[in-house]
Parts: sequence; structure tokens; C-alpha cells
Amino acid sequence: MNRSDTSSLSRRNILRAVTSCFALGGISSVVGAESSSRNEPALKKGAVILFQGDSITDEGRKYDVLDPNDNKGLGNGYAAMISGQLLLAHPDSELKCYNRGISGNKIPDLAARWQQDAVALKPDILSIMIGVNDLWHTLAFGKKYKGTIKDYEAGYRTLIERSQNDIPGVRVVICEPFTTRTSDEFKLLGMYRDVARKLADEMKLTFIPFQSLFDKASKSAPAEFWLWDGIHPSAAGHAIMANQWREVVGI
Repeated sequence: MNRSDTSSLSRRNILRAVTSCFALGGISSVVGAESSSRNEPALKKGAVILFQGDSITDEGRKYDVLDPNDNKGLGNGYAAMISGQLLLAHPDSELKCYNRGISGNKIPDLAARWQQDAVALKPDILSIMIGVNDLWHTLAFGKKYKGTIKDYEAGYRTLIERSQNDIPGVRVVICEPFTTRTSDEFKLLGMYRDVARKLADEMKLTFIPFQSLFDKASKSAPAEFWLWDGIHPSAAGHAIMANQWREVVGI
């Protein structure tokens, strides 16, 4: 699906969806209450917040801009929206927000760059959004990627354990992989969602239930209003993700 396909939405649907984007704060509050039962401390002065993942996190960031809080380095998606909101809410806290998402990444790609793009930054909050490519790349591009769901779980667990061992006190946030595609192939993403939730539960991590968020949002506006191709968020999709992330993380 091309971005231009969303132009088929009627003016009435768009206006209704924009209104719903604000009303869905109620949805994210309900889902967040279900998923975050821990009382986490407030942001400390100088806290480092790192967003890691694939294209959903990347969202057009400039890879050569490595400084925190830089518009070009934060991209144009939920990571930038959350960072801007936090910087606005805590102007005297000297927060440092980084985006290190890279389009196309899978668990092995994160592992290969984890030292410089995660451990070295010493984040206080480490948010990870990964999974859709671990499935998609086994289906596309000549099926050259041979990773399995077991590889995904083992690799993800190793990344989390490494982060906890090498970054004392880090709070890990697991973002649920999501899609609004309904083909049989993409129904397999449910297994990756189950693994992400399983790891979060077992390791007592914060879990962001994005799939249920978009399932509910798609009842108030067409699915493509939120995820323009069924995978990548639109502006509204990133906005509702940012709202949900902050609700669940509690900052």
C-alpha cells in the first residue's frame, strides 16, 4: 500500500478519526492500567532515554546525528514525539533522549550493534520495538533470512540480560510488535507478540500492548488511518503510540 492510498478516506472519516485520536486517551489509559502495575520512580535529573528498534522507531532519523535531543537524530515518529513531550514537561531535568532505531533491523542486527548503540549510552530507560522484520524477512526478499521464533526468543532474552548486566539499574520497556494486516502470513506475528509479552512477564519488564491499542483504534477509524500500510504508523498512529507509551511507562 502507498501513502497516497489513504487519500481515499472520506473527509468525514478523517475528521472523525482526528477527534478519536484524542478520545482514545481513554483506550490507552485502560490498556495501560492493565499492563503496568509497577510503581516506577520519577525521572531523575540527567536521565537518559533510549529508543531502539527497526523502521517504526527509525522514522527518517539522520544516522550521523548522534547527539541527544536533536530533531534530526530523533526522526519523525513516536520516539521524537515522546522525547519532545518529556523535554517540555521536564525542562530543568537535563534529560537526554536518543533514537537508535534502524530500518530493516531484526534481533541479530540489534545484537551486532548493541554495545555502541545501547550499552555505551547507559540509558536509564531502554525502550525496544522489534519483531516485525524477524517475521517479514523470512517471507520476503527471497526468504533469505532463516531466523525462527525460537531464535527471536533466545536472541531477545540475551539482549535483555546483557542490558541488565551491563547497564546497572536500567528499566527495560518492551514494545509489542503489531500489524493490521490480516493475511495468513502476518497472523504469524502473533507468535512474536506472545514471545515479547512472555519475556516482559518473566523478567518483570514494562510491556506496551500496541496490538490491542491499534485493534481498538481501528474501530473508530479505518486501519490505514493509523498504519498506512498495515505496518508503519501514520502521523496519527505515531501520536497514539506516544500517548500509550507515556501512559504505561508513567512519565
